[in-house]
Amino acid sequence: MTKWRKQSASEVFTPEETTARLAEELPKWYFEDGWIRRKFKTSGWKGTLMVVNTVGHLAEAAWHHPDLTVSYAFVTVKLMNHAAKGITEKDFELARKIEEVVMWQPGAVEGSSLEGTPDDPRFKYLKYD
Repeated sequence: MTKWRKQSASEVFTPEETTARLAEELPKWYFEDGWIRRKFKTSGWKGTLMVVNTVGHLAEAAWHHPDLTVSYAFVTVKLMNHAAKGITEKDFELARKIEEVVMWQPGAVEGSSLEGTPDDPRFKYLKYD
């Protein structure tokens, strides 16, 4: 893992730094029009609402608020530090936490007593990458 220069919470990364860092740390996220973005595919409205509520909780707890595009079977999360007018460390930290929590699969952890959702379309709510 590349050691990125330490920045304050309001110091803005260049587009090149942002793109390189996403490729290394958050490969499912991408940089476009000044925002880092991630599209989460769901199995329908119930899953979409679960993703929206999860992102909402994490963002509010972090006091850093994304823009969301919400549809029947997907949620697109867009992060940019509005005060700094660019991508900052806050965006990367919140993106990592969103990725960790939304994509968590308890059944994927060997030895876990948590099973995860059955591999049945009636119960799947998220389309894992």
